[in-house]
Amino acid sequence: MKHIRLTTEPPANFNLLKELYEVLGWNSLQLTVKELEAMCCQSWYAVYAYDHGRLIGMGRVISDGIITGIVCGLCVHPDFQSKGIGAAILGQLIEYCEHHRVIPQLMCTEGLEAYYEKHGFTKFTIGMTRTRT
Repeated sequence: MKHIRLTTEPPANFNLLKELYEVLGWNSLQLTVKELEAMCCQSWYAVYAYDHGRLIGMGRVISDGIITGIVCGLCVHPDFQSKGIGAAILGQLIEYCEHHRVIPQLMCTEGLEAYYEKHGFTKFTIGMTRTRT
C-alpha cells in the first residue's frame, strides 16, 4: 500500500467511480455519473482509495448517525485486490462508526462472510432484497 492514499475526499470526476463500478461488474442498474455522485454525497461517511490520483477503491456507510450504520459499496479494483486496501477502507469505516457510537452492520453476498468475519463481523440474521421489476 506504499502509494495508496485513503481519504474522505471524493473524486473530482465521478466518471472514475463509474469506471471502477463497470470494471467490477457493479453497474447492472446502469447508474449515471450524476447518480453515483449523489449516492456518495448522500452517504453518512465515505472513504476513497487512490493510487497516484486514480480511484482504485471505496467504501461508504449509510446511517442516521444514531444507532446503526450500514457498510456498503466496499470495493477495490481487481488489479489492487488482496493488498490490504479493502481491509484498510473497512477499518476506517468501522472506526468512524464506533467513534460516533454507531453500530456498523452490513449485508454481503454469499462467499464473502469469511472476509468480514476476519474483521469482527458475525452473522446475525437473514437479509433479503426486493429485485427491481
